[in-house]
Amino acid sequence: MPRVRLRFEKCNGRCHSPLPLLPCADMGQALLNTVRGAIQKQGLLRAGERVAVAVSGGADSVAQLVLLAELRKQLGIVLSVAHFNHKLRGRDSEADEKFVAKLAEKYGLAFHAGRADIAAQAKSNKANVEDTARRARYQFFTRLVEDERVDKVAVAHTADDQAETVLAHILRGTGLAGLGGIHPAVGHVVRPLLGVRRAELRAYLRSKRQTWREDATNRDTTRMRARIRKKLLPILEKQFQPAVVEHLATLAELAREDEALLGALVDERMRRCVEKDTGSAKISASDLLKFSRKKDFTIEGAEGAEKNFAVSRRIVRRIVGELKPRGGQLNATHVRSILELAEGGENGKCLPLPGGVEVRREQDSLIFSARDAIAKANRHKLLEFERAINLGGKGIEVSVPELGCVFRFRVIDWPAKRGDTIEKELVLDRDALQSPLVLRSWRPGDKLRPCGHRSAHKLKRLLNQKRVSRWEREAWPVLTSGGVLAWARGFPAAPEFAASEKTRFGVVITEEAIS
Repeated sequence: MPRVRLRFEKCNGRCHSPLPLLPCADMGQALLNTVRGAIQKQGLLRAGERVAVAVSGGADSVAQLVLLAELRKQLGIVLSVAHFNHKLRGRDSEADEKFVAKLAEKYGLAFHAGRADIAAQAKSNKANVEDTARRARYQFFTRLVEDERVDKVAVAHTADDQAETVLAHILRGTGLAGLGGIHPAVGHVVRPLLGVRRAELRAYLRSKRQTWREDATNRDTTRMRARIRKKLLPILEKQFQPAVVEHLATLAELAREDEALLGALVDERMRRCVEKDTGSAKISASDLLKFSRKKDFTIEGAEGAEKNFAVSRRIVRRIVGELKPRGGQLNATHVRSILELAEGGENGKCLPLPGGVEVRREQDSLIFSARDAIAKANRHKLLEFERAINLGGKGIEVSVPELGCVFRFRVIDWPAKRGDTIEKELVLDRDALQSPLVLRSWRPGDKLRPCGHRSAHKLKRLLNQKRVSRWEREAWPVLTSGGVLAWARGFPAAPEFAASEKTRFGVVITEEAIS
C-alpha cells in the first residue's frame, strides 16, 4: 500500500486533513503499514528478536511503543520498555519515569530503567550537557544488549528529526557523511519511524486517546536544535518549500547510499594498503594520496585529483576513528594538514589530532598512533638505559630489555685474519678504550665524529641525515669511553677509538633481538 502523508488536527474528536478525509481507523492502518514496511524493507527487526522500545515519555517515543505493540504479533518480536532518567528536570524527570513504567505495565511489558546525574557528570568532565546525556543514554542501551536482556533497541527518531539533523550539520559545516544524517540502523539501535512526521504520530496518539508528556526543554530556543525546529523549518516550509522535510530526508537517504559505496571502496583500499598494529596504523604517502594499483580506477585531469582526495580523506578519518582512545572530532582542517604532510611533509614531523591520536611522517610513510601525553612522557623514561661494560678476555654479552635486544662485544685478534670482511671503521681498538666504558641510550647534546668526518657533529643531526625519525631514535644505543662517544649504532667508530695498523686487539659490536 502506498505511503500516505497526512496532516491532522484534533477538533471535537474528529481528525481533519487538507487531503481527502480518512477515517481514524484508516489513518491508523496507513501509519501501521508505513512503519511495518520500513521495518521489513530495511531489515530492522527479525522474528524472535527481543526489542526494547526506548521511551522518554514524549509523544514520538510513546507513539512508537503503541505502534510496535500493535505490530508485535505480525513481526514476531518480543517487546520490552527502556527508560533512562537523566535527572535534569527534578520532579518532572521522576514523573516521566513513573509515567513510562505505568505505560509498560499497561501493555504487560518488562521495564528496564537506567539513571544518572547528568548535570553532575557534565560539570565534572567540563562537557556539554546534551552530549553527556546522549552518551549516557546510549551506554545504557548498550548495557541492555551486552547483558543479553534484549537484542535490539528501537529509538523514536522521526522524519522531522532527520531534517533538523541534516540542517544542523549543514549549518555547522559538513561533508557527505554528515548529509547522511541519522541512520536507520547502527549496531543494535534501530529507528523505524524515520519516514514518519511528528504530526502524524500525535494525530495517531489522539485517535488512540493515549496521553504523553511534554519536555519544556525542547522549546528552549537558546539551543540550536530547538531554533531549527521552532524557527528555521517553519520559515522554510511556509516561504520556500512545503515539502522541505521530505526533501531533506531524501537527501539524507541518497547521501547514505553514496557514502556506503565510497565506504566499500575505502574498506578494500585499507585492506591492501594499511598496516595495523596495536594502537597504530601505517600507510605509505603514495597509497594515501592516489590510486596507484592496476585494480584501482583512475580519473584524468585536475577534477580527477580532487575526486581521488575524496577517498584519501575517508581513509584518514577511518584510521583516526579506529585508533582514537577517547572523544574528539576530526575536522576538515585536520584532514587537510594530514594530506599536506603526506604530499611533502618533513621526515619526523608530527601532528597532534583530536581523540588522543597523533600522526608522524616517517620517511615515505605516515604512522598514526594512539598515545596519551602521560604515556608518551613515560615511554621515553622507560626506554632510557645505561650499562657498565667490562670487556675481559674474549668480550661480554649485555642484555638491554628496554630495546628488546642483546649487544655482544667480541674481542678479536687484529689485523683481521685473511678472509674476514670486517671493515676497520666498524672495529674499535680495545687498548684505546678507557674506563669507564658505558653502553647507554643517547642524550641530547651527544656528539660523534665518525671515521671519514673532519669534525664532530651532534648525534641528532647525524641521525636526521640518515633519515632516522625521532621515534626510531628513542634510546638509540651509544658507547662512551671515559665520557667520550666512541661508537653509535649505524655509524663508523670515532677515529681516536677505531682500529688501525697499530691495533693488536679489536672489539666488534653486534646486536641481536632477544628471542
